[in-house]
Amino acid sequence: MTGAADHGSGAILVTGCAGFIGMHVCERLLDRGERVIGVDSFDPYYDVQLKEARAARLSHPSFELRRMDLADAAATAALFADVAIDRVIHLAAQPGVRYSLIDPGAYTRNNVVAFGHVLEGCRARKVRHLVYASSSSVYGANHVLPFSEDQSVDHPVSLYAATKKANELMAHSYSHLYRFPSTGLRFFTVYGPWGRPDMSAMIFTRAIVAGEPIDVFNHGRMRRDFTYVDDIVEGVLRVLDRPPSGETGAPAVVFNIGNHDAVELGAFIATLEELLGRTATKRYLPMQPGDVPATYASIDRLRALTGFAPHTPLREGLVKFVAWYRMYYTADGART
Repeated sequence: MTGAADHGSGAILVTGCAGFIGMHVCERLLDRGERVIGVDSFDPYYDVQLKEARAARLSHPSFELRRMDLADAAATAALFADVAIDRVIHLAAQPGVRYSLIDPGAYTRNNVVAFGHVLEGCRARKVRHLVYASSSSVYGANHVLPFSEDQSVDHPVSLYAATKKANELMAHSYSHLYRFPSTGLRFFTVYGPWGRPDMSAMIFTRAIVAGEPIDVFNHGRMRRDFTYVDDIVEGVLRVLDRPPSGETGAPAVVFNIGNHDAVELGAFIATLEELLGRTATKRYLPMQPGDVPATYASIDRLRALTGFAPHTPLREGLVKFVAWYRMYYTADGART
């Protein structure tokens, strides 16, 4: 069970504030009058200039940016000791399924070690609610669609997924031991303006604009629950205001947050082609290790708690993404 909506009065810590979702979350929090402490390491896993541009959008009297590495135990402990943090939205992580095959150490360090330091900070500060990013990847090769929170997530097929499952277990144990509420959100394929360069919308758009071939894995037989970033942010804020009460156990819950619509990859590409006015050259390839053929979210629990369900149609979301892309990049993909 969860408590009633609760906005609180202290500062909200948002980790990964210069990230794709983090920037959008900070903007919404500032719009509703919250004081926000943003943390980001500006890791060069992808274009740091894009992260700096996101951070520049957060210039606001109620926003404070701290450039730091959460994997640094002393620095993270000092952050929680120095700042009156009331609630935490933890979005910082090493993203990407495929990159976990190349640099697994980055995932244990940034997703497990760093999250442990955040949990220690939450315990010491006695925060009123921790909301953290999990991932649809925890469902692994489950074949029963849509994915429900009741399904087993004991068989991850990538290290990235394993670290996100570890986060859920770590948060549950801390909530049980120290009685601070925690909510994990399993995000499903987020896209939209200011998105990550390593995700499909950006990869495909850049290649189509440049006249380069795009890699279509699993010979195009992929389905994804593409979820527009504004819907993700709305879900984050709604659960933030409703911490679990823990009346019948640990005050720890996990929710799916997706568009509840498994879209064929071909339809996604065709929509981009239409909006860009160009036809993609497709290079069909086998499915990569760590990938899954389909994702599809059951969002009954999220709707029951918050009254909200993601609803942005794919074409509407991609129209906004393409408009942003054209504003931010020149025709050849270089920064304007």
